[in-house]
Parts: sequence; C-alpha cells; structure tokens
Amino acid sequence: MLKFMLPIVLLMKFSKEWKVAQVGMFFISFILSLHCYHNFYLFSLGFNLGMDYISFIMIMLSFWVVSLILISSQKIKKLGNFNGMFILVNMMLLAFLILTFCSMDYLMFYISFEASLIPTLILILGWGYQPERVQAGVYMLFYTLAFSLPLLVSLLVYYSVSGSLIINLSSPLTSMGYVSKLWYISTVLAFMVKLPMFMFHLWLPKAHVEAPIAGSMILAGVLLKLGGYGLIRVLVMFQENNKEFCWLWVSVSIMGGVYISLVCMRQVDMKSLIAYSSVVHMSLVLCGVIIFSWWGLAGCMILMVGHGLCSSGLFCLANMVYERTGSRSLMVNKGLLSFMPSMGLWWFLLSVSNMASPPSLNLMGEIMLILTMLSWSKLTILGISLLSFFSASYTLYMYSLSQHGVFYNSLYSCCSGKVNEYLSLFLHWLPLNIMILNSTLVMI
Repeated sequence: MLKFMLPIVLLMKFSKEWKVAQVGMFFISFILSLHCYHNFYLFSLGFNLGMDYISFIMIMLSFWVVSLILISSQKIKKLGNFNGMFILVNMMLLAFLILTFCSMDYLMFYISFEASLIPTLILILGWGYQPERVQAGVYMLFYTLAFSLPLLVSLLVYYSVSGSLIINLSSPLTSMGYVSKLWYISTVLAFMVKLPMFMFHLWLPKAHVEAPIAGSMILAGVLLKLGGYGLIRVLVMFQENNKEFCWLWVSVSIMGGVYISLVCMRQVDMKSLIAYSSVVHMSLVLCGVIIFSWWGLAGCMILMVGHGLCSSGLFCLANMVYERTGSRSLMVNKGLLSFMPSMGLWWFLLSVSNMASPPSLNLMGEIMLILTMLSWSKLTILGISLLSFFSASYTLYMYSLSQHGVFYNSLYSCCSGKVNEYLSLFLHWLPLNIMILNSTLVMI
C-alpha cells in the first residue's frame, strides 16, 4: 500500500510546485500501468487492503484523471493566488479514492467512500464560478448523506448477523421476508444516488454546472464510478433479493435513460447537457451490474472507463470555450468552428466517442451491455433502441449547434488553443480509442 500512498504524500509536500506535481502524477501513472499484465486475483497490500482487477482499473483511472486535471487547471495557477491548496485538495481526494478501491473491509470502504465527498465539496465551494455553488454543494452533500446513513446501519446489522465485514468472507444472506427486502433497498440506494440512477440524479447537473473544471472532471471521471464499484462489491450479499428487484432497476434505468435523453435535447447549457448525458450512460452501467451476468460485469467496467475519459474530455472542451467567451450557453457559442477552427476536430472526435462510435471503448461496452440485456429479456429491445437513437441525437445536437452558425462576436475573430490544452485532449482521446486494440486490459 505504501507504494501508492507514499508518492501522494510526497506530492502533498510539493503542493506549491505545480510542475513537480504534474510530472510526478504522470510518472506514477506510468509506473502503475506497468502492472497491467500482473496476474493477480487478490493482490494483498497489507493493513486489510487488497486489490483485484476491478480495483486496479479504477485506481489507474483515478491517477490518470487527476493527472489530466493538473494539465487542464492552468488558469488557477495563473490567477496569482495559487498557494498550493488546490493540489493539496486533489491529492487528498486521490488518497481517499485509492483507499476506497483497495478496501477489503466494508466499514473502511464506507468511511473512505464518504470521505471522498469532503475534498469534492471543497473544490466546488472554493474554486466554483457562481454564487449558486453553495446550493449545488449542499444538494450534493445532503443527497449523498441522506442515503448513506441507511447503508451504515445496514453494514452494522450485517456485522452482527455474520460476524465479519471482510468483503471476500461475506456470505450471501438468505431471504428473510420483508426485513431482508428493506435491508437490501437501504444498502443499494446509497450507491444508486452516487451512480446516479434516474430519480436520484438531481444533484449531478447542479454540481457539474457550478464546479470548476477540476471538480467536473473528477466527478465525471471517477466519483460517479464509485456507485458502480460499490454495487459490484455489495450485491454479493443480496443475491436472492436482487433476483426479485432486478426487473424494477432495469425498467427504471432504461425508461429513465430515454427520458433524460429527451431532456438533453432541450438543454442550452453545455455543461448541463454533458452532465445529463452521464446519467444516460450510467443507466446502462446499472443494468449491467444488476443483471448478474459475466458479460454485463465486463461491459459495465469497460463503459465506466470509456465514459470517464470521454465525459472528462468534453468537460475540458466546454471549459476552454467558457474561458474565452465567458458563457456556456449554446445559444451564444454558435459558430465555434470559425472562432476556434483547430478545436473543431477535438469536438468531433470526443462527440462521436460519446455516441459510441468505433473504435472507442464506449462502443465495446455498450455492445456487451445491450447483448446482456437482450439475453435477460427480449422486451428491453424497445427501450434500448430508443436510448441508443436519442443518445446519438443529443450528441449531434450539441456538436452541430456549437460548431455551426455565425459566432456572436465577429465573423473574423479567431482564437487558437494552447499546447497544454491540446495535450490534455489528446491524452483523453488516446486511451479511449487505443485500448480497444487490447481489450483484455479492461475486461476482467
């Protein structure tokens, strides 16, 4: 475990040196990626911590997204009031995420799962743009806490029944009537809010719109995946109950995904549109986890990685436009192809990846999840076809409305991107489209 935590502690020490932290994060990511062929089933890290393939993929994604955050947040450094606190908060968040993904004890998993909320809240409140960031922070805090407290009670009751909270030693619970059903729902809802599932998603667009670019990237890239990861770990305990409620979650997810896709078609705020599209993608992830299929689990992991990279890149692009025009509105930011011609290619590449075009990871993940749902029930084909169609529709709507038309300021104005911006976008796009060549890296 020290080989993960010691570099982060050292980077906290150099939190006032932006370049040292930036290079250090990429170096750690590179060293960590050398373990991708390590044939570990459960790789012990000591202190009741361990790592399997699922944990390794999530830790790798966390390191990569935080590295890209440091490239994309150069404006904070240039404002003149940079004192190292920004890097310190990001390193704290990364440390909590690593603890969450490495925990082999349910109680430690819960504590680090909730602790990751604190640095996220500091990012939104400290470096957000509008005064409404306080309301967005409170929304996120209370949505998460209100549904997490039943999870804590559920874990303590499980300890009193089974005598152990070790993840590998947890035995499936036998059905005990209404008590076990209530127990199951109180446990699962905490992760469905974090995912977020339709009906529990209202905190997400608010948090994304008010958060700085670092907050949006870490939310889209890693924090939403905590919900999916938590469900993978917890549903082992509730196998019998999950069979009874499986139809409910799949139905709500697919119909909710179709509804949210239609909501995306009415958005005029770039960040809000990308945030709502995250809800649509995560609804497919929820279906893959709930159905208890091997293909569903693999497709869920692939789509989580693909969405983490793609959605984070789109938030980067939206932030680059906002820094230049001072607006996120699609009504104002028309004709960006004439204003920022070199960014048009990146808008296109990340938009087509968002609608699951080849050769992106999103395509492979969605194919696996669609086949999983069809093998579970043929009736899901109607909802899946609508969801796929409208997903492509709102992505084309976002691309065409932002890139085409007449730019509001002047037809002859032109603004090129910076090298670090191109580097950030390239490092989002490259793993998203190259990893499909060796899909065993993300298939478990």
